[in-house]
Amino acid sequence: MIPNPPLGVLLHAIGGLASAVFYLPYRKVKHWAWESYWLTGGIFSWIVAPWIIASLAVPDLLTVLRTAPAKSLFWSYFFGALWGVGGLSFGLTVRYLGFALGTAMALGYCAAFGTLLPPIVSGELAGVVKTTSGIVVMAGVAVCLFGIVISGLAGVSKEREMPEKEKKAAIEEFSFAKGVWVATFCGIMSACMSYGFAAGKPIAELAVTNGASDLWKNLPVLIIVLAGGFTTNIIWCFALNLRNKTFGDYLKCEQPSVAPENPAPPTVRVPLLANYLFSALAGTLWYLQFFFYGMGTTKMGRYDFSSWTLHMASIIIFGTLLGVFLAEWKGVSGRTHWMMRLGLVVLISSTVVIGYGNYLAKGSTAPAASDLPAAEKPVGRTTDGAHGREILPLPRREGEGWGEGKIAVRQCDVAPPLPLPSPLPKGRGKSPSCDTRVSRSFIGT
Repeated sequence: MIPNPPLGVLLHAIGGLASAVFYLPYRKVKHWAWESYWLTGGIFSWIVAPWIIASLAVPDLLTVLRTAPAKSLFWSYFFGALWGVGGLSFGLTVRYLGFALGTAMALGYCAAFGTLLPPIVSGELAGVVKTTSGIVVMAGVAVCLFGIVISGLAGVSKEREMPEKEKKAAIEEFSFAKGVWVATFCGIMSACMSYGFAAGKPIAELAVTNGASDLWKNLPVLIIVLAGGFTTNIIWCFALNLRNKTFGDYLKCEQPSVAPENPAPPTVRVPLLANYLFSALAGTLWYLQFFFYGMGTTKMGRYDFSSWTLHMASIIIFGTLLGVFLAEWKGVSGRTHWMMRLGLVVLISSTVVIGYGNYLAKGSTAPAASDLPAAEKPVGRTTDGAHGREILPLPRREGEGWGEGKIAVRQCDVAPPLPLPSPLPKGRGKSPSCDTRVSRSFIGT
């Protein structure tokens, strides 16, 4: 697939918007404990939506998952479980700090760890900083982190200036001390989603081999990663249901009123169907952030690790704007408003810089064989007559220049054409025996 960084940036922006607004339907849930509606929405986020969408977009989905490398499946699931801890704590972050401050603090840690650790561990970072396009991308990452710091400072300033009554009106359970600790923990653990995608690359490649489009190749990876997240969340939510005695939320249609003016409180109706529908909507919106993230990653090209920064920046941008819409910034000083606007400008600028860096890298990356005109596509099999080897071109590794690639060399009992052809062996209808091994070579030199 030919990279298209501008489209990739747009897809990440849509994913960020979905992430910023997913919590809104939860506000319509009535008479349910947090753990009840979080788990109900999570079933749609982590199980229902991933399986339905992947089944529609990926041919032979079950075959892909059944034949995927066990190591890739394990680490994708493992990092998904760790990310699940961060995911459930993000709900608590919003609960204690609100959208603006909670999102900025949690995603600041998440952006730094999720963007930089994968290329460091893989050894890719050293090569990135040696190219102009790579330096531009890393500069964009730095600009994004700077924008997150500004947004965080604006959020802190806002919380200091807002009257206590305004805080409670906008965020019913506001607690700065609890929120800071939860946001820090949430950001670090949430970065594991990025590691899960990195560990699942063999699964994505297998999906393409089985006929999936490059655009949808990450959907099977999402199934595994989100299954890990579901495991963590269901254990935690069931534990809270047990402790708080809220298992009845899932079935009860009424509960006693807690109005203090009624000495003998009557029962109030619980909108059970509406609660399920709003929770399902919230869960589906939440899943869509990674649906678009997975598509955006396929369009970024050589430096696809920068996708995580774009995703985080988009979430903060739309999360801040949503905070303004919900009056979370009401009553703050002009200085704080100025800091908030500056943070938005810096974050938006970072997406432009990262997109431009990936665009520069696009010019130095060769198109895939499927993107070449028919006359330019490499021949499927060639024979090196001088050495009696059958050469099978394989897909280039991401980031290799044109003319450089990986080939499979099969040492076969094919006789060289010179000086004279050898007589055909007995049983000439059979394939010659071959010893397959992979080597590095330069194609076309």
